[in-house]
Amino acid sequence: MQNKGWRIILTLVLAVNVGVIVFLVMGSANSTEPAVVNVAETAKFKSVDIPDSVSFAGEPMPLHRFDVRESLDRELLVNSYFHSQTLRLIKLAPRYFSVIEPILEEKGIPDDFKYLAVAESGLNPSAISPARAIGFWQFMQGTARDYGLEVSNEVDERYHVEKATYAACDYLLDAYEKYGSWTLVAASYNAGMRGIDRQLERQKADDYYNLLLVTETGRYVFRIAALKLILENPAAYNLIVPEEEKYPIIPTKEIEVTGPVLDFADFSHAHDINYKLLKDFNPWLRQAYLTNSLGKTYTIKIPQLN
Repeated sequence: MQNKGWRIILTLVLAVNVGVIVFLVMGSANSTEPAVVNVAETAKFKSVDIPDSVSFAGEPMPLHRFDVRESLDRELLVNSYFHSQTLRLIKLAPRYFSVIEPILEEKGIPDDFKYLAVAESGLNPSAISPARAIGFWQFMQGTARDYGLEVSNEVDERYHVEKATYAACDYLLDAYEKYGSWTLVAASYNAGMRGIDRQLERQKADDYYNLLLVTETGRYVFRIAALKLILENPAAYNLIVPEEEKYPIIPTKEIEVTGPVLDFADFSHAHDINYKLLKDFNPWLRQAYLTNSLGKTYTIKIPQLN
């Protein structure tokens, strides 16, 4: 009897539900008001526009050639649609360009080479590649020492933005003396001068755009040029970053150290900052101490946050 009663109740419930559904459908059909459906607008992606002319370090890119044009197009697409990274680069650029632009000018290096640093490290002073190239300008250990940077267990100046920029400028000047072409200079920064020399001789060429190179170097100058175009005019690539959202330039004061530092945590607290900030602004200090047995003079930056 109980089972029979439950079957009757369930039948009634189902009948009521069906009746409600029929009522709603009929009511909707007879209504004079149109149904409102909220559908999110479909995202639209389009090709990027390639300028009529593009130059790198004052040297024109031969865009009349299909292979050159398509190579630039590839890098513009990759970097303009890599939204999170490219937006972050736009935010970071004022902070680091303010440091490296005066050094490039002082050393007689075209300003466009600041975009080489973007391509190399993503404006990360602590960047480390799988090949163990390190820092803003991605120096290998041997090359860093060749160009006067200190690389030791306690101090690694590949992480020092200013000093590494001066060293990079010296390399670029040496390469320009060899090639007389800033485009080839940029390519040599990626492949090495020996690598570029070998390909110029093998292929009987004298121009970057006529060389068959490994993929990374073959894309390298185009990537730099694409980053230049995007960072110079982000809005043209639908990347909008208001000025107030760009990362600020943090003022610093400089403290000269001529002897050992027993504990950088104590040192940082003595200068009213924490250990993390000390290392953020001085990533070239690789340990929590500095023995400085040779009595060198090191300049440590202290951020001024007040």
